[in-house]
Amino acid sequence: MQIDKDLDTRGLNCPLPILKAKKALTDMQTGQLLRVVSTDAGSVRDFQAFAKQTGNELVEQQTTGADFIHVLRRR
Repeated sequence: MQIDKDLDTRGLNCPLPILKAKKALTDMQTGQLLRVVSTDAGSVRDFQAFAKQTGNELVEQQTTGADFIHVLRRR
């Protein structure tokens, strides 16, 4: 998977990971991929809701140790 932009939001709690992702997506082109790494367990459901509300595609979510990784495709 070709990631176009990485965003590290480790240590930040809701709603900061979502707000930083939203800002990052505005600077990206349609179809580009954004990977967000978070340590907030609530970010799993937050990114699911964010994708549904904004129309950006949630391509993948995974947990690696204490990290929650979300990959979004810009609409």
